[in-house]
Amino acid sequence: VIQECYVQNTAREYAKIYAAEAEPLEGFGEVPEIIPIFLVHRPANNIPYATVEEELVGEFVKYSVRDGKEVNFLRRDSEAGQKCCTFQHWVYEKTNGSLLVTDLQGVGMKLTDVGIATLAKGYKGFKGNCSISFIEQFRALHQCNKYCEMLGLKSLRTTHQKQRKATSIKSKNLPNSSTLKKTVPKKAREPRDFISSEH
Repeated sequence: VIQECYVQNTAREYAKIYAAEAEPLEGFGEVPEIIPIFLVHRPANNIPYATVEEELVGEFVKYSVRDGKEVNFLRRDSEAGQKCCTFQHWVYEKTNGSLLVTDLQGVGMKLTDVGIATLAKGYKGFKGNCSISFIEQFRALHQCNKYCEMLGLKSLRTTHQKQRKATSIKSKNLPNSSTLKKTVPKKAREPRDFISSEH
């Protein structure tokens, strides 16, 4: 429960900085807000800790989901969805690809129950992390929109393509497969490695 609060409130702090950069830009408009979540200690109760947050009334929409394959498809048509996508891109760039805010969902521009994925376990105190493949999927699938352009964010697609080219060039220079030792790949991490706040 403490980690759940830390995740959402950390994402909220990033969202405040994002808002401070985005709001003054002409034509940007309203910026998504991650609502605060509070930890309540109830020592006399069977479940001594609980979280409390503002109730969001209206149509609840998931702008991003854990599965990287769906990261853009559910939200590219709405203004809130595009601004959430830009927020993810902005956080990714600000943290040099080390952190990604995930599970952006809520009512209109008010978001809750978010998650954070990190490349390294323990990054900034987060206990869990997602597999590197998820962040790679985000980088490969993210489609910049006009809000990304307004903030001057660099295209992730170009970076991803350059890295793939470099990898394919290196692989051409590898020795003949008969001279290589066979290795068993490590098992990929399951999606449950994400930090997510689920109620």
